Amino acid sequence: MLMSNRDRIARLHYMPYSFRVLQAGDHVLCAVTGQRIALENLRYWSIVRQEPYANAQASVQAELKARAVG
Repeated sequence: MLMSNRDRIARLHYMPYSFRVLQAGDHVLCAVTGQRIALENLRYWSIVRQEPYANAQASVQAELKARAVG
């Protein structure tokens, strides 16, 4: 029986300009908002923190939080 990757969270390794799929799935969850992001719509992530973001605002929010903590 074929396994479907629909409705499964993917595990990714984030690199400059791209990401590598470590565990198959069709989406990830935004590290800030918890929003579901389809892999084909994923545009923002942190290489250092290895986390995805739903949009630029969430990315900036995560960066500001990381700077305040570190």
